[in-house]
Order: sequence, then C-alpha cells, then structure tokens
Amino acid sequence: MTGRVAVTGGSGKLGRAVVRDLVEHGWTVINLDTTPSAEPLSAFVRVDLTDYGQTVEALTAVDDRHRGLDAVVHLAAVPAPGLTTNAATFRNNVPATYNVFAAARQAGIRNVVWASSETVLGLPFETPPPYLPADEEYPPRPESTYSLGKVLEEEMAAQFCRWDPELKMVGLRFSNVMEVADYAAFPSFDADPELRRWNLWSYIDARDGAQAVRKSLEYQVAGVEVFLIASPDTVMGRSSKELIDTVYPDLPLRREITGHESLFSIDKARRLLGYAPAHSWRDEAVAQP
Repeated sequence: MTGRVAVTGGSGKLGRAVVRDLVEHGWTVINLDTTPSAEPLSAFVRVDLTDYGQTVEALTAVDDRHRGLDAVVHLAAVPAPGLTTNAATFRNNVPATYNVFAAARQAGIRNVVWASSETVLGLPFETPPPYLPADEEYPPRPESTYSLGKVLEEEMAAQFCRWDPELKMVGLRFSNVMEVADYAAFPSFDADPELRRWNLWSYIDARDGAQAVRKSLEYQVAGVEVFLIASPDTVMGRSSKELIDTVYPDLPLRREITGHESLFSIDKARRLLGYAPAHSWRDEAVAQP
C-alpha cells in the first residue's frame, strides 16, 4: 500500500526516520512542520498546526505540493513533559491534534496515524504499574499535563471514529525514541537501575518506530486502536528478571520474562500490525567508540 501522506513533525527525531522509511517504501510524503528537515527527502510546507485554517489548507491542497492526500501521520508536538510550562504544552499539543483530526475529516482522509505516548501508562511510575509486562489493557494513568493531553487525544480519536464508522485511526504509544548515536550512553545505565526506572528501562529505535507507522498506515480495520511501540529489549545490560527483583519484587507477572526482554509488551502490535522490530542497541554498540 502506498499513496500521498502528510507527516506532521517530519523534521523531528522520529519524523525524519518516518519520512525516510515511507519514501523508501514508495509513499509520496509531504512534511508539515515549522522548520525544514535536515534530510530533505520530501516536499516541505511550513504550517502552524494550532491554527485550524492553516491545518485545513495543509491537508486539502497546497499549490504545487499536493492536491489531496490519502493519509496523515501526526507526530508534531511538544515531545515530552517539562520542556516548557504545563499550560504551554497543553495549549500546543491538544488543539494541534484536534485540528489535524478535524481537518483530516473535512478533507475526506480516513487513514490517520498519530503519536500517543508511553506516558499514558503511568510514567514516571512513582506508583508502579499494576503488573508486568505493562500493556494496553489497563486504563490510562496520566501523571503529567503532557500525558493528560495524550489521553485526551486518544478519547478524541475514539469519538471521531464513532462519528464516522469508515474512519481508521491508529494511536502509537511510542517509548523513548533513540537513534544510533544515543546508544553510546547505554552501558552507563547499568551502574544504577533507578536511572531508567521511570519508563521500565524501555526505548524504541527510531527506525523501528518508523516501521510501526508504516504498518499502521497499511492496517485496514476501521475504528480506533492504540498500540504500545517499544524495542523488544531494555536499555540495560542486567537481565530483566534482575531488574524486576531489585526494583519491583512484589509486582505480579502476567507471563514469564526472560533475558533482556522489554517490560513493555509489544504483543498486540506484533499480532495486529505485523510489527517486527529489527534494531537493538546491542547490535550497534560494537560500533561505538
């Protein structure tokens, strides 16, 4: 499956990997962002997504850039809590997502993928998750304004799909996005397991995050679905069982956890999307200085 797709935030860390992957797989990509990408693999349109009029026009037609789209991938956002004030994070992220969802509906686009977040699971886990591995089955537990916005976006998607039974919307609860250059720091995490306890020692290689986006665009079941997207291993050299025994000895396990297996379950994404992560920091570490 290919076509014309807009990627909001296509100049960002995950966005660049998504644009690259989609172009390599035959998609025509329009990057909607406030700044051009350092990797100009696609047409670029500067747009303020908090402005509904600009968003509608960006998804409908923009001169020689495009005359209509088949899909939209919405990644643009203040990407984490604490980068600006709480109100500023909310004021940017939630209205921008509403504008993208509503503009896509007005443009007749029924294939929407957007970035939700691992934070809806309860990060930074000052209150532990109810069980391990954590998954999509327990209710959202936002602990920050950023995460609250992501929960509201998931609810918005559910209502948009209720309004239009032919609409397909996929929310991807991405873990902490990493590029190869980030992996040099990973061996230092082993000295103190508390350093990365905040997200259960999880991460997602940007290239595998991009694969999840592409697989979500190809997914053909109408309605809303959310998926936890993480790498299949942790950031740690210690075994996952040792981490559990040290930090969360009293948490119930839903299944046996072996080796360096991630404590975020990606079973649903594997089963429904065909998500098959292919990159691990353990393979790249040998190339680090």
